[in-house]
Amino acid sequence: MVLLDGKKISNEIKDEIAAEVAGMKARGEKVPHLAAVLVGNDGASLTYVGSKVRACKRIGFDSTLKQLPAETTETELLEVVQGLNEDPDIDGYIVQLPLPKHIDEEKILMAVHPDKDVDGFHPTNFGKMALQMETFISATPFGIMELLKRYEVETSGKHAVVIGRSNIVGRPISILLSQKGAAGNATVTLTHSRTQDISALTRQADIVVSALGIPNFLKADMVKEGAVIIDVGITRVPDETRERGYYICGDVDYEAVSQKASYITPVPGGVGPMTIAMLLKNTLLARERHQAGS
Repeated sequence: MVLLDGKKISNEIKDEIAAEVAGMKARGEKVPHLAAVLVGNDGASLTYVGSKVRACKRIGFDSTLKQLPAETTETELLEVVQGLNEDPDIDGYIVQLPLPKHIDEEKILMAVHPDKDVDGFHPTNFGKMALQMETFISATPFGIMELLKRYEVETSGKHAVVIGRSNIVGRPISILLSQKGAAGNATVTLTHSRTQDISALTRQADIVVSALGIPNFLKADMVKEGAVIIDVGITRVPDETRERGYYICGDVDYEAVSQKASYITPVPGGVGPMTIAMLLKNTLLARERHQAGS
């Protein structure tokens, strides 16, 4: 069994980007600038945004964090988004999800300019991704594809089963795995909450990507020997015996499934670090586009 070490690969990607940024600085050029908008004080969101800010510092990006109170209105947030769209110094930005319930997430994401949408959530970027045009690919599926490429996992002609149909992970990764090119050319089955007997499908799969958010959902008897397992799930499970009061758990029963898998991602340390690395890669791409068009 080979561990798909997202932490290791993400550090390699960050080092590659840092070298590019060092070259920009040496030439007196503008370095990439990533902004993040955080509404409220959700613990998980604070952690994620904090890790993105630290990653920017490490590789030499400029970064801006706009932290807004939970009672921020939808109109006020739209004004912030418009300001970022118009700021020539900002190459790309993200609006951290989830947003407070009184704000329409779709309306906010639609307001993000596609050229600065380094999360890859805007319909323009999603459509370009589906048509295999150059664009910003949503960071988590982008990270999964990069992990498969760098470990040279064979996907061509394989049967991949994706669990979960979200527009952020499940649907885009199902499209990417089926496209022509490296880490593609797979035959993909997309499953979801209404799929009958998911285990019958996962037992046939050469590759399983689980993006469900249910701790330990994928058991050893649901996968075949030698399967490639990509665990996108990350859930905080309450545990009073631990100092933090919780532990992090993926969708996969790791201890049991790893005994049968040929490749597997750990949680934490698998897909999560890759998501941040690919967000940075998208920001670098945004900066290159803006410089070319300026």
